[in-house]
Amino acid sequence: MAISAAEVKKLRDITGAGMMECKKALTEANGDMAEAEKILKEMGLAAVAKRQDRATENGRVFVLAKGDKACLVELSCETDFVAKNEQFKALGEEICQVVLEKGYTEVVPELTDMVNGLIATIKENMACKRVMLIDVPANGMAATYLHGEGSVAVVVVFKADNAALFENEAVATFCHDCALHVAAYKPQFLCSQVISKEFEEAQLDIFKAQVAQLDKPEKVKEGIVRGKLSKLYKEICFVDQAFVKDDTMSVSKKMAEVAKAAGGKLEIVSCNYFVAGV
Repeated sequence: MAISAAEVKKLRDITGAGMMECKKALTEANGDMAEAEKILKEMGLAAVAKRQDRATENGRVFVLAKGDKACLVELSCETDFVAKNEQFKALGEEICQVVLEKGYTEVVPELTDMVNGLIATIKENMACKRVMLIDVPANGMAATYLHGEGSVAVVVVFKADNAALFENEAVATFCHDCALHVAAYKPQFLCSQVISKEFEEAQLDIFKAQVAQLDKPEKVKEGIVRGKLSKLYKEICFVDQAFVKDDTMSVSKKMAEVAKAAGGKLEIVSCNYFVAGV
């Protein structure tokens, strides 16, 4: 039977598939729109399987906070062109919504199916590489930041002695600036207290080797080693780093100053970020 251009366009609008594929599916389905959709889906899934081995070295990250949860998501794709595609961005945002609504802590089949649906339309391999679900405690808030074209996504969770503290303009600005800080400096740890003994011992071994040949008493060498460790922690621990908007003091000291001026107490509960492609 003859398939009209209007029918082809209607199927294309519904599925996002190419004009020729829509015409082929309608012809095979004898003009039945629902059957043609089914055929296109089957064709798309077959195409997805063929694309699974293609490298996905580009992509972008996403962030969303709502209520007592926040999440980070990374989607990968083959080309930078697709990473900037509006459908690709919309997919990442939709996945964030699903992760928050259903509490997913890892990539599950539902998320993979969502990605496969777009692969069938865009004709490029892509994947949901990772997701992270983050708790926000009572009297807490999540400051989020997305850098540039989705290259870095950040969630910093704060807790106050009174939730009203976050309504203070200076506190809100500080929380936002902390998210900017994390995007800029990418700290390895929140604070020194969460660093494992194994990590610390490995660093101490390195510093001891560095001072081993110095012509100084062992006590002095030990002091130098401890000084090196302290300097390292100020470089890699978020709360000990010099604050991005005021490098005369650490993040923790700036937080204490801002909270005191606002009449409350503030603490950083967690700090997480995704860097696209890392």
